[in-house]
Amino acid sequence: MSGRAAFALGAIVAVCGTADYANDSMGGATCTPAATIVTEPAIPTQGALFRVRVRNVAPGSQLTGSVAGEALHFSADSIPESLAAAPIDSPDSLTIVVRCGGSDSIVARIGTTSGNYPIERLQVAPAFGRPPDSATAARIDRESKRAVGVATRSHTTPQLWVGPFRHPRDARITSGFGGGREYNGAITSRHMGTDFAGTTGAPVLAANRGVVRIVDAFFYGGNVVYIDHGAGLSSAYLHLSRQLVAAGDTVQRGQTIGRVGATGRVTGPHLHFIVRYGSVTVDPLSLFAVAGDSSGTRP
Repeated sequence: MSGRAAFALGAIVAVCGTADYANDSMGGATCTPAATIVTEPAIPTQGALFRVRVRNVAPGSQLTGSVAGEALHFSADSIPESLAAAPIDSPDSLTIVVRCGGSDSIVARIGTTSGNYPIERLQVAPAFGRPPDSATAARIDRESKRAVGVATRSHTTPQLWVGPFRHPRDARITSGFGGGREYNGAITSRHMGTDFAGTTGAPVLAANRGVVRIVDAFFYGGNVVYIDHGAGLSSAYLHLSRQLVAAGDTVQRGQTIGRVGATGRVTGPHLHFIVRYGSVTVDPLSLFAVAGDSSGTRP
């Protein structure tokens, strides 16, 4: 897969030929008896990306599969691999299904570990701290469906990203992923992104190559840009003071796509950065760890 980071091999979690291997010779099976599924990390964190690799498959196998209801997109490497996502609310195990052609498949069951996400207590403008009225709620619902639509349709977009993903700002992280958000004394949501520091007008960069799908003003997100990177991956950039791209643009890794701002539900200027694999929102730092530079640190 293009942009693969260096990593240690995870544990073998399923082997063709065991009870987890289903083979129907009438279906054009291409798995070999020695085919195995490997994950990295071996035990994924809930709310994080991980890699699925399939070893010892027959040359030319057209692999498909799924994890947590999301499609896998395997590379054509000698050891095919795909990104996958463990939902933040996933149980303590996940099932990986890999199909090697026809009805020939391998099924692996892997454990997951908790992300131990904290709770943050914030004070915001009263309009953002109380339940929205019906008109605002309808707007929020429409905007949420548009965002999820970009994420789910990324499975139908060919891989556009090239090389490692980079941080959208070379700045300190002010708030991490997954924490519960208590607004004005009431826990209302989780923080499903990572906040990067920045003063109003500071540049915001595309994490990688992709097609811009949304440029708009959202109630909670303020001025937003959503990018489809293909092969199941998408990213979003919220609270911008300015957007410097248009829907339909193809942007390159590191291109300036907007400026830091304080639009939408915020406590001050910053960039809120979101990463999704299909409809599953994941910790952006896990993207940099498995598809960033080899150290998993920002460039």
